[in-house]
Amino acid sequence: MDEKPAFPWRTTLKRRVGIAAIVLFAWSAAIEARLVYLQVVRHTDLSSRAERQQQRTVESAAKRGDILDRNGRVLAYSVEADSIYAVPGDLGDPAAAAAALCGALDDCRTRDREAIADRIRRGRAFAYVRRQVSPAEAQRVAGLKLDGIGFMTESRRFYPNKELAAHVLGYVGLDNKGLNGIEAAYDTLIKGRPGTVLIQTDARRRAFSRIERPPTAGASLELTIDQYLQHVVERELRAGVEENRAAAGSAVVMDPQTGEIVALASWPSFNPNAYRESARESQRNRAVQDLYEPGSTFKIVTAGAALEENVLQPDSPVETSPGRIRFGSRVIDEDRGHNYGLLTFTDVIVKSSNVGAIKVGLKLGSERLGGYVSRFGFGRRASPDFPGESPGIVWNAARMTDSALASISMGYQVGVTPLQMAAAVSAIANGGELVEPRIVRAVIQDGTRTPVPRKVVRRAVSEGTAAVLTEIMEQVVQRGTGTRARIDRFTVAGKTGTAQKVVGGRYSTSEYNASFVGFVPSRQPVFAIVVVIDSPHGPNAYYGGTVAAPIFQRIAAAGLRLYGVPPSIDREPPVMVARHEESRERLVVAPGELPAIITLESGAGRTTALFPDVRGLGARDALRMLAHLGMTARIQGAGVVVEQDPPAGSPVERGAVSTLRLARRAGEMAASADAGP
Repeated sequence: MDEKPAFPWRTTLKRRVGIAAIVLFAWSAAIEARLVYLQVVRHTDLSSRAERQQQRTVESAAKRGDILDRNGRVLAYSVEADSIYAVPGDLGDPAAAAAALCGALDDCRTRDREAIADRIRRGRAFAYVRRQVSPAEAQRVAGLKLDGIGFMTESRRFYPNKELAAHVLGYVGLDNKGLNGIEAAYDTLIKGRPGTVLIQTDARRRAFSRIERPPTAGASLELTIDQYLQHVVERELRAGVEENRAAAGSAVVMDPQTGEIVALASWPSFNPNAYRESARESQRNRAVQDLYEPGSTFKIVTAGAALEENVLQPDSPVETSPGRIRFGSRVIDEDRGHNYGLLTFTDVIVKSSNVGAIKVGLKLGSERLGGYVSRFGFGRRASPDFPGESPGIVWNAARMTDSALASISMGYQVGVTPLQMAAAVSAIANGGELVEPRIVRAVIQDGTRTPVPRKVVRRAVSEGTAAVLTEIMEQVVQRGTGTRARIDRFTVAGKTGTAQKVVGGRYSTSEYNASFVGFVPSRQPVFAIVVVIDSPHGPNAYYGGTVAAPIFQRIAAAGLRLYGVPPSIDREPPVMVARHEESRERLVVAPGELPAIITLESGAGRTTALFPDVRGLGARDALRMLAHLGMTARIQGAGVVVEQDPPAGSPVERGAVSTLRLARRAGEMAASADAGP
């Protein structure tokens, strides 16, 4: 019997071990290949995906710099506020979480709850629930003890005076970005450098780490605004708008010497702490954004051009009969149908004659009048401090027809802003320089205060022209259309304006802009003020002299009291030097008195004026006298006139240049008087 062969277990074992080794090698090779693919080929993509899933960098806004008034009073500052965020992976039911959160938040409506739930459903590592909540809201949300809900400290803007200077300050959005006013214009400077917040999560999206880089605070701004005077201006403007049942109003108070805006207001106003709740229309800064046709207040530009170009003198006659003037089919009448007849150039402005202003404009011509419109700053933005400021609308002189020239001469067919008018009237008040208006007085950063310098744009008119025009504007208030702007014991220079509004493409017979521009005290101005009232329908009719002038008067009177400005009429005379000699005695001229201009008959009906003795006069009064004589002057020094060339009594030559030396000290005055004629 044959024996069965032995089982080849050794061969089988070797075969199985070989197969296992091959499978193990293949498996290891596959794993290694996969690792190489993931670690090398897709390393960048997977790393960035992991970073997106596991961490989120959120910008932490810097604390904005404070905004102060000219005396250091705080107008805007930043406070810390909690913002609520969610880690969606830690919240099971987004709808339930949103409902619980909404119940703890103020003013959370159905749409707000749905928006919160939608943000959570997106499944990202981070989602804001609500930013910059009140302490009470933060406490209620914390009491819910919801997993995946956290708090982040952010900076929130606060305006302690609410509506005060709202249009100047503007407001800030949730992302710490300035959206209007100074907050927007100087946003880069104020907002500082933001920090970062890094939120990391594990595989189950549980937040386990938070790394912060602290932000850097922004610079503070010191404004030219005076908080107290700003309050007065806003109060009087609002009262004027309501009393006259007007649609809106604006006012600007400016230092004519420096260009600093001491107060700027628009009505209606809003609360920048809750700007989302206010109407868009109430957020408009009408003083710099709204254009209006200025009407008769623009006649100061026409008058300044005529005086500067020697087209007319203050006593030059202007015929205004029969009270109307025609340009083709267009007829322009005097206001209220007046026929003033023959007027002096001064009375054309004092009585605000449209026909007279038109005839002055026609004598100037489009080229010259258009040039002075530009020299007074119209047709360009007045200041870089106001975002959204309108440059205005002016005619191109080359395309100006006689009809357009007539309109511009009396303040129509030209669009200006109240801020531009404030700059223009300031140019008259300060002696002829157009100074750039500014709202920022200084920048404070790292403990260093950097003042913003005064900037002269150009010379609009000469000092002599400004002095004569000031005298004419004084008479507007003394005996003309602006009598309701008078202030006891102060000289006031001003001009009224009443202009029809364009409604439906035509000039309305019921809608007007009433305005008043002026400066006080007229000889040493502290304030230049512009008041514009839109569409008055109250008991004071719609005229600038009855609607806007009283508001000007109340603002100016309060400002003079607040700043302690001494009266310019009936004040105690300053101590002056009196000189006595054996042969003669000379008295220094008292304030407000001007020496008479002496004229001599020279035959054939001709007269010759003699140069007056102007010693003892201030520079403005001396220039005013010389302008009456058709002369200009070179000024040396400061104070009152102590020397003059030519001497008193010399024949006057029109167009001649005199030299006046001024001094402040009594010793200099006495020494000069001893050397007098």
